[in-house]
Parts: sequence; C-alpha cells; structure tokens
Amino acid sequence: MAAITKKTTIGEVLSRDLDTAKFFMEIGMHCLGCPASQGESIEEACMVHGTNADELVAKLNAFLGE
Repeated sequence: MAAITKKTTIGEVLSRDLDTAKFFMEIGMHCLGCPASQGESIEEACMVHGTNADELVAKLNAFLGE
C-alpha cells in the first residue's frame, strides 16, 4: 500500500487500520465519526485543529509500517 501523505483523507487512514484513530484523538480530533471528517485530508484537519500535519503523517506511517 502507498504511504500516508498530507493529502490522504482521514477516512482512508481509518479504513486501513481503525487503530490509527488513537493518533487523531491524541491531537484533539474527536470528530472522527462525523461524515464530514471522513472526507477531510490530514492536512486540512491539522490546519483546523492547529497541529502539525507532517508529524502526524510520520507517526501514522511508522505505525502502519510504511
């Protein structure tokens, strides 16, 4: 599978492994069940929540073994 990027949607990440939800929750993204959040890119979500998208992408890729 391709590595996660800032353009990857939250829905795509969660569909690969639901255990990735913990990384979103850790940075304050508690809206994972909202249909709108599923179509948001990691970059968009991090901008809204004031977090660093590059750091989140790195954590997700490390967790998924990419």
